[in-house]
Amino acid sequence: MYTPAHFEAGPDAVQDLLTRPGAATLVTMTSQGLLATLLPFVYDPSVGEHGALHTHVARNNSQWSQPAIGESLMIIQGADAYISPSWYASKAEHGRVVPTWNYSTAHVYGNLVVHDDPAWLASQVRRLTGVHEASFDHPWSVDDAPERYISGQLRAIVGLELVITRIEAKTKLSQNRPDADIDGVIAGLSERGQSESAANVERAR
Repeated sequence: MYTPAHFEAGPDAVQDLLTRPGAATLVTMTSQGLLATLLPFVYDPSVGEHGALHTHVARNNSQWSQPAIGESLMIIQGADAYISPSWYASKAEHGRVVPTWNYSTAHVYGNLVVHDDPAWLASQVRRLTGVHEASFDHPWSVDDAPERYISGQLRAIVGLELVITRIEAKTKLSQNRPDADIDGVIAGLSERGQSESAANVERAR
């Protein structure tokens, strides 16, 4: 990943990308070419040297059954936003400004392990559901559904574990702009209702 020094993600930003509820695109190179699937995941820091990303795919998705060649990649995307040059104070000073795009992303590389057993899958689904249901007033639990129904659903999916070998992460959040321009970006994003992107810029300054 092309990452100028001022856009390098620090440990806190990397941790936030790994642990925030969301989905990532799994990319594998196979004998049939590149395969990719967007998948919800949970991060498990206890696995290996750098942790692992746990997810699952539909059994009918051939990506799990096509052996990965070399490292696999999961691309995690944080909040992103268009940045208008009209928000910059420097626009009025000299006009030498152009639009850009702010974003946070992590490219997580690792060795892909397939888990095709009900116990591993049940644990992964419970953890994944727990992460996403935590903010609900009345969170749904796997136990709310009939056991026989859940057993059938588990037979229709296959677990995947990306044991992390390395992470490349980038936070392009206006760090290269003067303070007055950053103030304008935060105000502009907030006015457009993009509060998460605005907060990210504030934290990165």
